[in-house]
Amino acid sequence: MAEQKKANEALNVEEALTQSEAFLVKNKKAIIGAVVAVIIIVAGIVMYKNLYAEPREEKAQAALFKGQEYFEADLYEQALNGDSIGFVGFAKIANEYSGTKAANLAKAYMGICYAHLGQYEAAVKALDSFSGKDQMIAPAMKGAMGNCYAQLGQLDKAASMLMSAADEADNNSLSPIYLQQAGEILVKQGKYDDAIKAYTKIKDKYFRSYQAMDIDKYIEQAKLLKK
Repeated sequence: MAEQKKANEALNVEEALTQSEAFLVKNKKAIIGAVVAVIIIVAGIVMYKNLYAEPREEKAQAALFKGQEYFEADLYEQALNGDSIGFVGFAKIANEYSGTKAANLAKAYMGICYAHLGQYEAAVKALDSFSGKDQMIAPAMKGAMGNCYAQLGQLDKAASMLMSAADEADNNSLSPIYLQQAGEILVKQGKYDDAIKAYTKIKDKYFRSYQAMDIDKYIEQAKLLKK
């Protein structure tokens, strides 16, 4: 009985192996093709990174450098649109090197340049196209958008964006600035309770900030206007 069981098990194993071999033979081309496809994809990714993406990133970074010099010198027109001696401008870098980190940063510079040149709608569009999770740069872009909305008279959007920027930054450097700006806009709108809330957050949460030094004055002013 035991010997019969062993013989049956052996037959089952042999049958399973035979079926597996038959599957491999039958699907040999498809399996090999799939393996080759994976190798090609991996090789393609490596080649893209080494032969295309990294050199392209380096070129974009190099192109960005001159624009940063113009930007720091407050030459926003040249920084944005380029010069006559080889620098193409942030706008062109963002377009030509799309997908690179440098192009993404160029969008941020573009937005700030447009804002300084008084082109607030173009500034909002450029700033909104920037993508990033850095705790300083990303909220700074939102804060800049908030100020652009304020310049465009879109005060609800301005206050909302500034409050969002303050929450996202959550630090003593940026948050109090945006909260105070939001508070001033809210006061202008007659939304005194919301303004007091924004100012009080500076006093309670960001009490080590420069803005906290005289925030009581803003709180009292909003309270008096509320009456």
